Amino acid sequence: MKITRVTLYRLPPRWLFLRIETDEGVTGWGEPVIEGRARSVETAVHELSDYLIGQDPARINDLWQVLYRGGFYRGGPILMSAIAGIDQALWDIKGKVLGVPVWQLLGGQVRDTIKAYSWVGGDRPAEVIAGIRKMREIGFDTFKLNGCEEMGMIESSRQIDAAVSTVAQIREAFGSEIEFGLDFHGRVSAPMARILIKELEPYRPLFIEEPVLAEQAEYYPRLAAQTHLPIAAGERMYSRFEFKRVLEAGGLAILQPDLSHAGGITECYKIAAMAEAYDVALAPHCPLGPIALAACLHVDFVARNAVFQEQSMGIHYNQGAELLDYVVNKEDFSITGGHFSPLNKPGLGVEIDEALVAERSQHATDWRNPLWRFPDGSVAEW
Repeated sequence: MKITRVTLYRLPPRWLFLRIETDEGVTGWGEPVIEGRARSVETAVHELSDYLIGQDPARINDLWQVLYRGGFYRGGPILMSAIAGIDQALWDIKGKVLGVPVWQLLGGQVRDTIKAYSWVGGDRPAEVIAGIRKMREIGFDTFKLNGCEEMGMIESSRQIDAAVSTVAQIREAFGSEIEFGLDFHGRVSAPMARILIKELEPYRPLFIEEPVLAEQAEYYPRLAAQTHLPIAAGERMYSRFEFKRVLEAGGLAILQPDLSHAGGITECYKIAAMAEAYDVALAPHCPLGPIALAACLHVDFVARNAVFQEQSMGIHYNQGAELLDYVVNKEDFSITGGHFSPLNKPGLGVEIDEALVAERSQHATDWRNPLWRFPDGSVAEW
């Protein structure tokens, strides 16, 4: 079998799908994207496709090494996301050829279900509480929300009080009936993260995510030393070599690699094993589409340290399409009691509505994250 063609589709709300075709009629799907930089990843995939055409898609490990090491410059969000989507599609092809789901090729299940959690958007406590109530009706009892809005390097007590007030109102509304993680989104400087974490501790969030940016990872062990709350990070780390450094330094309780950003299934399976060696939990980042979610689930069901799975159903970014709009076998992604079951169809187990993908890709707009500024006009972290 030989790879004959690589096709990309930019799609609403902010996704990029990839299809790899072969000379034997078997196709594989992947989702290579950086949110807000889809065209950059698209170009990178086209450049990397020169290494793929005419090659045997079954040689996933060799092709991964070629894509990674074939260029003198490597790593980073764009190139690793391009590799990630290609890798997902190659695993999809292999599973389809052999007639088994990808988790079977990775050694088989270590669990029967995996806990799912839902993002809840909103800038006001009432909006967040209403969003949680809506998602609870679907069956969710675990959530993630923004821990704060923009936060200056040294910020006022008023801003701290506003962030804490939101969390306090959530606990007052729901008590211990729900669990939630707080995502600082890298918006917070280390000094302010210390204060926020201290003030939020009494409300016992499930975890604090990205209390500082990944490029300030030296603060993770320092922040962890001051709190009993688990600290999570990893969505802006792109290879096992970056994760190696933070695992060695300590401080993280939950690792959150993104299977569409960090080299795909091949790389994230290795990252999961590295995390297990350090007694660190795994919770793959995935506010993206159905192919990315499918890839995450296959790793979740073979990684013993996987604890829960993010998914984008109803997420506030989904303008123009929802998580399963492009999926034919929607029932396979159903959530029962707040948990996903394994995907049992061959390959990634997601059947794509190719006609709808082709149609919607003709009118996809370019998504951009908001650009925030402080009152003094300087740029704030979004």
